Amino acid sequence: MDEAELITAAKGGDREAFDELVRRTFVDTFTLARRLTGNEEDARDVVQDSYLRAWRAIGKFRGDAQFSTWMYRITANAASSSVHKRRRQRTESLDDVHDVADLRSESQPSAVAESGEALGRISAALDELPPKLRTVVVLKDVYDLPHEAIADELGITVAAAKVRLHRARRKLRDVLYDEGAEAHAV
Repeated sequence: MDEAELITAAKGGDREAFDELVRRTFVDTFTLARRLTGNEEDARDVVQDSYLRAWRAIGKFRGDAQFSTWMYRITANAASSSVHKRRRQRTESLDDVHDVADLRSESQPSAVAESGEALGRISAALDELPPKLRTVVVLKDVYDLPHEAIADELGITVAAAKVRLHRARRKLRDVLYDEGAEAHAV
């Protein structure tokens, strides 16, 4: 079935059709949640909440955009709620363990190692950003949403979205440059 048929079936209450939509969008949804929350455990909760919200609201899906785009919006909202909730609780795990990506490659191991290291530095720098700034930079630079969509999603003006993006990129550049300078000094 194509996406439109799956959506129509899901709107009619077909759980298997919705499950197929979940399978098709899960990786991207989880990746977005991970980037917005900063850790895998919270990302899993956000993804679960996002798909629950989507199932409950599938009847309201108009089809103006792709299902995956709709899921990005739901996921961003769920991540925002999660981050605000977590901030209110002010608890942090002392044993925060990050899984290392498997970067094995037969053809270009040195290139993979270098790109993996850079990706790790970028990911760590993103995790250091405040949630408001992290959300804007991920939505713009990773998911390529226009400023207007980001502003709508976050309930801010387009100008505010642009300002947050500028601040986020500047902080990322500062963090990455400082790390790079420290690495070269060693």
